Formats: sequence, C-alpha cells, structure tokens
Amino acid sequence: MNIDNLKTFFEKIKSVSLWQRLFGWRYIRRLSYDAFEEFTLISERMNLLNQEVSEKESILKDLQTNLNNATGRASEFKESIQKLENKTVQLENEIGRLNKEKTDLSNRIAKYEQSEEIRQEEFRKNIAAVNAIRESLEAERKKMIEERINEVEEMNEKRKMTWRNHEENVKLAIRNICKIHQIEYVEKVPFRGSPDNTIKIAGEFVVFDAKSPSGEDLDNFPRYLKQQIEGVKKYIKQENVKSEIFLVIPSNTVDVVNQYSYNMGDYNVYIITIDALEPVILALQKIENYEFAEQLTPEERENICRIIGKFSHTAKRKIQIDSFFSYQFLEILSKCGVDLPPDIYRSVQEFEKAEKLNPPQEKRARQILLDDLLDASEKLALEARAKLMGNSDNETNH
Repeated sequence: MNIDNLKTFFEKIKSVSLWQRLFGWRYIRRLSYDAFEEFTLISERMNLLNQEVSEKESILKDLQTNLNNATGRASEFKESIQKLENKTVQLENEIGRLNKEKTDLSNRIAKYEQSEEIRQEEFRKNIAAVNAIRESLEAERKKMIEERINEVEEMNEKRKMTWRNHEENVKLAIRNICKIHQIEYVEKVPFRGSPDNTIKIAGEFVVFDAKSPSGEDLDNFPRYLKQQIEGVKKYIKQENVKSEIFLVIPSNTVDVVNQYSYNMGDYNVYIITIDALEPVILALQKIENYEFAEQLTPEERENICRIIGKFSHTAKRKIQIDSFFSYQFLEILSKCGVDLPPDIYRSVQEFEKAEKLNPPQEKRARQILLDDLLDASEKLALEARAKLMGNSDNETNH
C-alpha cells in the first residue's frame, strides 16, 4: 500500500519552522488531509487484515480440531484399511478359487462340447443309418406290394384266361370222357340250335353248355346264369332232347353261385363244374344199360335216382368245399405277404420255389379205375397210421 503522503506529512511536521507555520500552514493542512486520507485507508486496511487474521485463526482452530478428530479417525481408518486389506486378500483368494473353478468349468465345457460334437456326429450317422434302413424297408415294402399286385394281376389274368378258354376246356373234357367210356359225342346236332356240347345216351340228346363270365366282375354272373337257364328252353322243344340241361361253369366262380339246380317246369337245369362232368355223365350212362326206361323196376329206378342224387350231392359238396378252401388258401397266401417278416417271407418263397407237386398224369386211353383209387387211398391211410404211431413212440421215449 502507498503511504508516501503520510510520510511526507510527518517529516514536514517534524521539520516545520515557525515562519512556515505562519505563512505555510495552508500547505501543511493540505498535506494533513492527504495524510489523514491515507491513514484512513491504512486503518480500514488494518481492520480488514485483522478480520482476515481472525478468520484465519478461526480456520486454523477448525483445522486443528479437524486434525485432532482426523487423528482419531485415522486410527479407525487404519483399522478399516487393514480389514479392507484382509478382505481384499480373502477376495483375491476367492477370485483365485473362482478362476480355478472357471478354468475347470471351461475345460469341462470344452470336453462336453467335444463329446457333444462326437455325439452329434454319431447321431447324424445313426439318423443316416435309420434313413437307409427306412428307405430299404420302404423299397422292400413297395417291392412286396408290387409283387403282390403282380401276383393278383397274374392270378386275375389266369382266371380270365381260364374263362376265355373255358368253352374249349369243357369241350375237350367231354370229348375225353366220351372217348374213354365209349359214349357218343354229337358233333352236329340234328335239331335247331347250336349247343356247345351234346352227347347221346339211350337215344336222347344231353346238352352241356359252357358258361363263363364275360368280364372281371362276378357280381353279374348269377344274373347272367338265370338268363341262360331260361334261354335253354329252346332245346327242350326239340325232339329227343333230354329235359335235363347242364350248364358247366369254371370252378373259380362257384363262390358267387348260390343255387345249383332249377326246376323250370318242363325241364330242369343243373349248374356243374368241369370236375363234376365225369360222375354226371357216368350216372347218365347207367340208363343206357336198359333198352327201354319202362323196363326198369321201381327198385332199379330208385337205385338209379339214388346214384344220380349221390353223384349230384357229392359234386355240389366238392364244389362247395373246393370254393371254401380256395378262398382260405388265397387269404392265407395274402397274409403271408403282409404279416410275415420280410426275411422269413423271402425264405418261404425260396422254399416254395424248391417245391414241386406231381399229380398223377391223365392218359387218354387209360381209364381211371375205382380199384386203383381205393388201393391208393388205403395205402395213404396205412402210411398216415404208421407215421402217427412213430410220433407216439417218440413222445413216449422222451
């Protein structure tokens, strides 16, 4: 702070002379004003400084108090710091343990991911194997279905072939029977109409018409037969035509026929198969042994009727049984292809291919003798009885 005026005033007072006091007082008074003003400023500055000092002292006192408090708290802080350091050590140890566990878990995860990748690869391989097996089974199933369809189509084709050739087969069978048993087969009938087959027994013409389905649908076959039964009436009106007409149907159509004889008033119609041709014709041939039917005694007539009736019943029963077993065999064969496991079914097919049936061959010039049939039947019965006794002895020994 500048105090030049105050210094000048005090030095001037100390060195002022009397003369200067009398004649230079105005100057001294001006100096006194300037000095007082500086003094006032100094005084104010001193007050400010004193105030600042007081504030500083107060601050120092507060600082000293805080320092004293801080000294006490420093000890507490030190203990807290020690505790924190101890806690830090514990946390570091815990962090170390957790890091170790993390490393172990990372290793385990890596191993799991590796094993999971291996498992996924095995799973993909298994899926591929399963798909291959499924495709193989599907192909095998389709093959079996195709084979079954082919079998059914082949069977249907054979059936239709049988129906197409039925007329020729019937003609051939009747011709063979007539040739073996020396019965007259009429090539051209002397009456109106063209029956498929006509034989002559005891001066009468016996008509055998071959009838077969025209298509694959057998549902209309019975209706077709009824129309044909009414249509053969034209033959009955002719001279010397026997009033019993025989309609010969394929053996594989008997399951749709529910009636085998029809009494039409003036004539009778019988539904038979090729298998029944020979017994029916032989039964009719018995009548030829008599020159006139009037010569037959009641007992002889009854015997002839009994034989014909027995032949008729046996033929119908055989047709019925053959039809039943044909259906059962076809159903079993169908189930073999569906229910049997593929490997077993293939083995069955191999065994089936290896099997061969050789039924007795029919020869044109050779008659089938009843004695031969009885001998063969008795031989089969003896063989069956011997086999049963052998099995019984084996069970007893066991």
